[in-house]
Amino acid sequence: MNEKTEMTTRKSNEMQQTPENVPTLRPPVNIYEDAEGITVEADMPGVSRDRLQLRVDKDQLLVEGDVQFTMPEGMEALYADVHATRFSRSFTLSRELDTDNIDASLKDGVLRLRIPKRAEVLPRKIEVRVG
Repeated sequence: MNEKTEMTTRKSNEMQQTPENVPTLRPPVNIYEDAEGITVEADMPGVSRDRLQLRVDKDQLLVEGDVQFTMPEGMEALYADVHATRFSRSFTLSRELDTDNIDASLKDGVLRLRIPKRAEVLPRKIEVRVG
């Protein structure tokens, strides 16, 4: 990524505490850039579409999701490897990105965000007239 599209992040596998003292996992992400924009892919296993929240405020992108575990009736959990049921990650976005046109999809526990660059920063071809 160049300087203009740099995104500020922290270590992806840290566990942090939210103000409500709910353990929160930072989902690992992959970020790709091409001439038209950036793609952010975040691993959020167990998060359904209705329990996912995406917000943009000025140049801040916030990704949050809650995992919902359902136990079969009459059963109780004796052991669990997963202790945090909340994912949260924030990014500082470059002003050259068009946050009004973010495309988001969730499939197989992977959140994919496509954030295009603003039209005015994209390269364009200038036609030369004769005469």
